[in-house]
Amino acid sequence: MGVDLAVPDHTTLSCRGKGLEVRLRSSASTGPIQLIVDSTGLSIVGEGEWAAAKHGGRGRRGWKKLHLGVDGAGVIVAQALTDGSADDAGEGIKLLQSVGRKVRSFTADGAYDSSAIYKAAKARGAKVVVPPPRKATAPTRRKSPLPERDRTIRRIGKVGRRRWKKESGYHRQGHVENTFFRLKSIVGRRLRARHADAQATEALLACNVLNRMFKLGRPRSVAIPR
Repeated sequence: MGVDLAVPDHTTLSCRGKGLEVRLRSSASTGPIQLIVDSTGLSIVGEGEWAAAKHGGRGRRGWKKLHLGVDGAGVIVAQALTDGSADDAGEGIKLLQSVGRKVRSFTADGAYDSSAIYKAAKARGAKVVVPPPRKATAPTRRKSPLPERDRTIRRIGKVGRRRWKKESGYHRQGHVENTFFRLKSIVGRRLRARHADAQATEALLACNVLNRMFKLGRPRSVAIPR
């Protein structure tokens, strides 16, 4: 770019990334939002694996999970980086609780079908849009602790999963999947930092970059009559 600017090397950036304080910058609206949650894997090379590969060994590549919560437009409003074995439903609750705005609904895939999710959503006054397992049944003779889930099961049994997804707005789950596609296409499929704290900073910076790009280049869709 022809700019006379001093740029630190990768090692310096990695070291400083461990203690860098970064907050998620979101340009989402201030009103109630539809929170859409999912997770994806990002490959890493940990300290031990990196040292083994450097000195002639065969480093075993590991991975971490990036959990994202986006609003109905696709803006990232919550994020967390965890070990690959982290429970999706548990992290989904944390994302839900971290959102500062009112949450109108919580949408996620079947991995988030748990009683804890329903209870956490109820505490926030949010509707749960999560498909139950295909063999799930609603109790008929006793009072259910999760009446909202039972209503979903009965509705799916009556109209089928396809129609339920359309009625409930579950198709908006595609917004978070599109966000992951953009992340891996633009930023990459792996984390470059080796230290856990630096990896968390790297993931958070990547989310801020995507939100900034989304704000600058957000498309405007217009329906064209046939």
